[in-house]
Amino acid sequence: MAIKVNVDVMLAKRKMQLKELSALTGISNVNLSILKQGKGKAIRFTTLEAICKALDCQPGDILEWEGLS
Repeated sequence: MAIKVNVDVMLAKRKMQLKELSALTGISNVNLSILKQGKGKAIRFTTLEAICKALDCQPGDILEWEGLS
């Protein structure tokens, strides 16, 4: 996949666990884990907004384009 999800990187930078992010966003641990592992096929803007708000970051901090391989 050309889009990489950096939720794990931002969690580490904020010294936060997935469980805390789940509590702050209302997004289930399972769904966050899928994103964290890069197994998600899509992300809703409301989900991205909630994650960015909880982690105090921009969408570009969460999503990274790796280019064509």
